Amino acid sequence: MAILVDLNDPRVRDVTVTYVEVSGDLRTAKIHVSIMGDETQQQLSLRGLKNAAGFLQAKIAEKIDLRYTPKLNFILDQGVKQSIEISRILKEVLPDSADADAAEPDMPESEKTGPETTESGEFDSNPHDDNDQQE
Repeated sequence: MAILVDLNDPRVRDVTVTYVEVSGDLRTAKIHVSIMGDETQQQLSLRGLKNAAGFLQAKIAEKIDLRYTPKLNFILDQGVKQSIEISRILKEVLPDSADADAAEPDMPESEKTGPETTESGEFDSNPHDDNDQQE
């Protein structure tokens, strides 16, 4: 929350903390951030976060009672960017669902799956046993 409220660095914009890894001895924390924008904006925001690490560490020290406050290391998380790129590629490669439905050949009624019903619309629990219907 301190990144949004207390940090007044104009370089730091459109930053989302995706997850935080804290070492076992609680001395270091890797903060993975996703930054919207082009490569230049991402590097600029990341530099601003790294410069503000001491300030943010002091804010954390006010909130938690530990012998040592974790040293903050900011890491650019490319996961969101990669998932957007994968989604874009899949849209190019895969046909639209409307096109896929039109491309499917019509199947005969006998091959379609689903619950079998009698002529009156009741569920037929044994659709392949014709002996019962002939009586």
